[in-house]
Amino acid sequence: MKIEYLHTMVRVLDLEKSIAFYKLLGLKERKRFESEQGRFTLVYLCPPGQEDGRADVELTWNWDGDTGLPSDSRHFGHLAYRVENIYEMCQHLMDNGVTINRPPRDGHMAFVRSPDNVSVELLQMGDALPAQEPWASMENTGHW
Repeated sequence: MKIEYLHTMVRVLDLEKSIAFYKLLGLKERKRFESEQGRFTLVYLCPPGQEDGRADVELTWNWDGDTGLPSDSRHFGHLAYRVENIYEMCQHLMDNGVTINRPPRDGHMAFVRSPDNVSVELLQMGDALPAQEPWASMENTGHW
């Protein structure tokens, strides 16, 4: 029996704020669908070079709000992306107001959260980078 990954769906409370966060990670909008009748918008974002939809995150925004969204969103788990330089990505995110919940002390892995509290794991491409400050001594912040 064949199975194929399609996408990960995340409900969002502020569509533009969420799109801005994922664009900071380097994702770009690939497709958008708006339903007047259903009163929702779907936005599909992907990493450059993966426009075929095999690595999409689907942001679902309900126009009339979403009181059913859990406050912690931990039932979801996390999204994971490999990045070219984990230190540069974390610095870029921090410079844009994103909290690094689990800093890349090991030069390999970090966690951040989206505006909707979705945990995002960042993994260094290839081998871990050598430990460097300020990351090596940075403590965890909040949950990841």
